[in-house]
Amino acid sequence: MKHEMFMRMAVDLALENVLTNKGGPFGAVIVRNGRIISIGRNQVTAKNDPSAHAEIEAIRAACKYLNTYQLTGCELYTSSEPCPMCLGAVYWAKLNGIYYAATSKDAAKIGFEDEYIYKQFNLPIEHRSIPMFRIVPENTYAPFNAWIKQPYKQGY
Repeated sequence: MKHEMFMRMAVDLALENVLTNKGGPFGAVIVRNGRIISIGRNQVTAKNDPSAHAEIEAIRAACKYLNTYQLTGCELYTSSEPCPMCLGAVYWAKLNGIYYAATSKDAAKIGFEDEYIYKQFNLPIEHRSIPMFRIVPENTYAPFNAWIKQPYKQGY
């Protein structure tokens, strides 16, 4: 029953966001041990920030609240299946699970490019719609070598 309550909240956040003209139709809630840790609304247009998706906003708020960069033990409830960027952030944050309502195909039907971006990942670099070029200066691996030797590094 709690799953449905948290999902309803994520969807309500998405609806409120649209009705108040504050951003796209996406909302997210992060929960830990049955308690809401953070919420997020799509703020892309409000902040002029293409990374301000509801899931990212919720992850940032949860990390700040819990004073950590890993959200192990937390679950994400989101009004729509996470886009590739948000899915990557979920993995980096090490959330325990994702619950979603609408699918990426549903989002594509109303003009969101999630499916298109997912397809781009599977293409060889030279066939992607945004060209990528590798440039390798002599110091390319200096940061990696310094990382390997760093005795006080904190892995993530």
